[in-house]
Amino acid sequence: MTQTRAPGRNARTQKPARPRGSITLTGRGAVLALYAACFLGLLIAAWTGWGVLADVIFVMTCGVVACYTRVSGLRWVVISPPLAFLTGSVLAQVLTAPNSFSAAEGILVTLGSSALWLFTGTILTVVVALGRGYRPELPRLPRLPRLGNLREALRDVRPGRRDGGTGGSGGS
Repeated sequence: MTQTRAPGRNARTQKPARPRGSITLTGRGAVLALYAACFLGLLIAAWTGWGVLADVIFVMTCGVVACYTRVSGLRWVVISPPLAFLTGSVLAQVLTAPNSFSAAEGILVTLGSSALWLFTGTILTVVVALGRGYRPELPRLPRLPRLGNLREALRDVRPGRRDGGTGGSGGS
């Protein structure tokens, strides 16, 4: 058997081609896409009465935006699902409710009935972001001195107390 190569191409030096049509979102774009999906899902659910539809759209969108966002924008994506769902719910209820009391009631009922889905979508977003390489920067805490002896440390904090006392009123 003979191998044939295309002229001018070396098989060892070829880079893998980036797939065409791959989408990368910025952090702001991903938050906007998540908000739009929440709002449209909740609006359709309010018109049709299919409450689970909005919840499923929310969880799917959380996974999708976490997958397609640049690693540098994942901080925004990780913190935004609850806020996007809340603002989408408020706007959808304001547009579809007949009065303000019904809108407030609808917002609370939607948040209460969708709590498990909201938690699931948020956890999915965090897990996907951590899997893609997002590592949150934790603030550096000042280094505390080691406490060798708790009794000595408490004596330094409360100097008025005697070392050998029992703490009771022992008259002598």
